[in-house]
Amino acid sequence: MKLGLIGLGKMGANMTERLLNDKHEVVVFDLNSDAVNNSVKKGAIGSKSIEEMISKLEKPRIVWIMVPSGKPVDETIAKLTKVLEKDDIIIDGGNSHYKDSVARGSALTKQGINFLDAGISGGIWGLKIGYCTMVGGNEMIFKHCEPVFKTLAPPNGYKYIGKSGAGHFVKMVHNGIEYGLMEAYAEGFEIMHASDYNVELAGVAKLWGQGSVVRSWLLELLSDALKPDKDLSTIKDYVADSGEGRWTVDEAIDKNIPAPVITQSLLVRLRSRQEESYGAKILAALRNEFGGHAVKKEK
Repeated sequence: MKLGLIGLGKMGANMTERLLNDKHEVVVFDLNSDAVNNSVKKGAIGSKSIEEMISKLEKPRIVWIMVPSGKPVDETIAKLTKVLEKDDIIIDGGNSHYKDSVARGSALTKQGINFLDAGISGGIWGLKIGYCTMVGGNEMIFKHCEPVFKTLAPPNGYKYIGKSGAGHFVKMVHNGIEYGLMEAYAEGFEIMHASDYNVELAGVAKLWGQGSVVRSWLLELLSDALKPDKDLSTIKDYVADSGEGRWTVDEAIDKNIPAPVITQSLLVRLRSRQEESYGAKILAALRNEFGGHAVKKEK
């Protein structure tokens, strides 16, 4: 198939390359001209503007967006609606909030433009392994674009989820679960790291990937991360989040569903960003006040 792709960051560039490797024609655009040139060298068709990109596509045009969630998506869609026509297709493959995707799908449908929300998992390894893809929107439009999803995904790695917003909703929950899994591994490996046994942690991570109940791709990645330095001495204990864990917790609260593991894993990430914890100082001060327990003073 022939499609346009906007946004050539790590994910967008790798997705473009995977599509090209399977003989799709990809017309690319990015604000960074170097990123465009790099994709052109690999076989993509370059463009210097969204308008030029659209002019190089055949109807019904397919445009895949890989830009940061929120305002960048809205701004990109606004520019596209000025040049796209009835029956053209926009696919948002970023980490958008599913409620935003519902609203965008509704607004675009009124303009005669089709919209699919595609939740993508695979990260920087997607080029080699493939991208697990969860798609929401009109099922007939999904089927029209299916060759693209099939190329991007590993075998059995893409699925039509449901109406508009469903793809990003399921991806949101996926990321919430990911938070919980990562926190469980972090706690377990910290316990082993502190033990008297001098455990070869990279080896354990690899071992557990061989038939263990807790095996996962995350353990393979952890084994690679621990091989050069089990103390991870060059990495600061600061953990960011992309927002989807927060959205999952919000959804759980909104639906009155207890989600303690995912919620706690998010809170641990927030604590990791504090240079010092004022709350912990409160705890120490209170223990001193009511029980005379010793406190450690700042030097």
